[in-house]
Amino acid sequence: MEAKYGILFVIFGFLVFCAFAEVAAAMPEEAWNKTFGGAKGDFGRSVRQTSDGGYIIIGVTSSYGAGNSHAYADDIWLIKTDSKGDEEWNKTFGSANIYDNGYSVQQTSDGGYIIAGTTTPPYGAGSTDIWLIKTDSKGDEEWNKTFGGAKLDYGYSVQQTLDGGYVLTGNTMSYGAGSRDAWLIKTDSKGDEEWNKTFGGARHDDGESVQQTSDGGYIITGDTWSYGAGIWDVWLIKTDSKGDEEWNKTFGGAEWDGGHSVQQTSDGGYIITGCTRSYGAGFDDAWLIKTNSKGDEEWNKTFGSEKLDYGFSVKQTSDGGYIFITGETEAGSGRWGGCLANKDRFKRR
Repeated sequence: MEAKYGILFVIFGFLVFCAFAEVAAAMPEEAWNKTFGGAKGDFGRSVRQTSDGGYIIIGVTSSYGAGNSHAYADDIWLIKTDSKGDEEWNKTFGSANIYDNGYSVQQTSDGGYIIAGTTTPPYGAGSTDIWLIKTDSKGDEEWNKTFGGAKLDYGYSVQQTLDGGYVLTGNTMSYGAGSRDAWLIKTDSKGDEEWNKTFGGARHDDGESVQQTSDGGYIITGDTWSYGAGIWDVWLIKTDSKGDEEWNKTFGGAEWDGGHSVQQTSDGGYIITGCTRSYGAGFDDAWLIKTNSKGDEEWNKTFGSEKLDYGFSVKQTSDGGYIFITGETEAGSGRWGGCLANKDRFKRR
């Protein structure tokens, strides 16, 4: 890709939505913004605040790393900043002439970082494998593990679990019941697999976000084409501590709907954000769904304009409301663009 892109990391405040609010608060003024990148394509996928008040960013770079010498290669890119967004260090992970992508990062209990992404040979077993990388506090690799079979497998979300291990979700074409299934993998503290589970039907199904729940089980959100009312529906899956399904729910209408982020709420229920083409004011709208502890919907809200709007991340706030990050693009206005197609375009470019 010859066009120049930079990772744009903007702390501009957030839109805060209370659980039963009908309108959003006014947009605060931007505090600062920073860009990171070189002459080729560089993208940021996820950002988290670190224990020292700085930030850790995960994404992909074509400008730097082992893959930058090849026109169609990318490396995982990890960037640590201070509280003002000034870079402290950055690290790349990957090999020449292949695609490596980073999607999710979390600071670990030892001050290091855990990364979930994908890699193609020579690291993986198949054409694309899930890649789990553990680093120390300076971003230097301590170990890495791959998970996958002969086909395409993607890792989109990782969380450290209470036992010091890790849980990942994504999708797999190598295993499961359908052409693409949601995949849940549990590892120990060294990244060695303890168990894995697939969820899905005859068509395409994805896991986008996973969190350990207060009962030791796991909550997953993503998208399903196999089940639900529409072409794609938001999918919420609850498992026990061994990854065995306890229940699942779908949310959506006749068109494209997808879930991108989930968190357990203080009342034991769940908050989901994603996108909807079935409801709302625009072609695609950001979608916020609140459920009870059994996954039954309590309420939902849409946010957007006549353009394309998405919900990518959601957290409960200390006052009992919710904060979520949205994005907007005018690309992909056709039937095969928008809500889920654009998600795949950014993730699997």
